[in-house]
Amino acid sequence: MSTDEAYLAQPDHAISDAALDTIFRNARTMRQWQDKPVTPALLMAIYDLMRWGPTETNITPARFHFVVSHQAKARLEPLLDESNRKQTMAAPATAIIAYDLDFAHTLPKLAPRAAESLGAMLASNPEKARYMARRSAGLQGGYFVIAARALGLDCGPMSGFDNHGVDKEFFAGTQIKSYFLCNLGFGVPSSVRPRAARLGFDEACKIL
Repeated sequence: MSTDEAYLAQPDHAISDAALDTIFRNARTMRQWQDKPVTPALLMAIYDLMRWGPTETNITPARFHFVVSHQAKARLEPLLDESNRKQTMAAPATAIIAYDLDFAHTLPKLAPRAAESLGAMLASNPEKARYMARRSAGLQGGYFVIAARALGLDCGPMSGFDNHGVDKEFFAGTQIKSYFLCNLGFGVPSSVRPRAARLGFDEACKIL
């Protein structure tokens, strides 16, 4: 057994194969949902798990608003593309994954050694701040989906909504901007579409 094989064979260096199935291989984008609630405690658990994922200089710009109540759903529904309305209204919860352009105000807590110099750079370069916020929030959105699946939920991440309308409706008076949505709940497995192809290693990767 090679050194690499020995490393991968050690159980303390990897989660179980069954867990990998749950998070990746068997996980599917859900569009139909069982009538089972997603509790606030479970939503909190998703965030508590995903928040440990790395971001650039630990800026952690992602912000999450969970649309659960009938009143909140009514605010979101007209801002969705028609093709996304039925599945989103049926989902027990919908996360609005967003990013805060004003993330610099949390730097003294999150990145104290870099807060002063990074804050000055961001203040003079708003486009750099936007790029950093979107890039790290995209990472955090990916962690969010993985955390939700790891905790037993199904996910339906999607675009197909009025970003400007969502920002006005849910984030007015802030520098928070919507990125994408993710329906959450317990899906109907028989409703999934056939698995789409993925690129093989040789098509997408090079070892240099």
